[in-house]
Amino acid sequence: MLEPARRALVGQVVALFNDAAKGERPIERSAEALIPPGSVAWRVHGDVATMMIGGIAALLLHMLHPLALAGVWDHSNFRRDLIGRLRRTARFIAITTYGARGDAEAAIARVRAIHARVAGVTPTGEAYRADDAALLAWVHVAGAIMFLDSWRRYGEPLMSRADQDAYFADVAPIARLLGADPVPVTRAEAEALVEKFRGELTPSDRSREVARIITRHQPARLRDLPPQAVATQAAVDLLPPWARAMHGLDGSGLARPAIDLAAFGMASGLRWAFAGAR
Repeated sequence: MLEPARRALVGQVVALFNDAAKGERPIERSAEALIPPGSVAWRVHGDVATMMIGGIAALLLHMLHPLALAGVWDHSNFRRDLIGRLRRTARFIAITTYGARGDAEAAIARVRAIHARVAGVTPTGEAYRADDAALLAWVHVAGAIMFLDSWRRYGEPLMSRADQDAYFADVAPIARLLGADPVPVTRAEAEALVEKFRGELTPSDRSREVARIITRHQPARLRDLPPQAVATQAAVDLLPPWARAMHGLDGSGLARPAIDLAAFGMASGLRWAFAGAR
């Protein structure tokens, strides 16, 4: 009786994260992946809803760095195709987590080639390059911490500190292959690196425009509006309070328990659907 609903839900998610026009299909899990099977990263990155929430939060956090913001603003079409950007990010994470080693290395090489061509000057006159090691370190650590914290909040609230450390160690080799430096390998190192970067973060008209685009994005289908609204508000709540303040965004306040319950329910429903698909 529930099988048609399960198949429909899986089909919708697969369509969201795979561009049919490009012939994209879900990434097959390989025993020869860059990140070993059974690792903590396999557990964290395999959860659709928490990765979606963490991805939105990561993008908001990334854009508080003026150099990261300038690179995206000047060299991408995310303002017209937010879903496309999130899809490409999700696919890169899937390939480098689960894909065969050769496919993962090829994906990393493509991203490095793109980064090598991205350079410019911010509105305040500061030069930037997308292949700058420190800038790549910011993008990596901000994303990793948001993905992990989303999983902890809506997937595994009692996750041990040892497993959190293992997650950062799992994803560190990918960051190094992309050219990031420094790369944290424990939770404490990640938190210290974020704190170090805070002095470089600043809000601007551009960052506020990005936040507006992300938080007010309208889905193509009306029925997708409630889950998208839940995921977006859950992502805003996931941000550190100082990051929310810099973006001028409000947390859920008294509605936080309801948002958490809705997000947990959405994540649990997707886990049920995909568990039956395997």
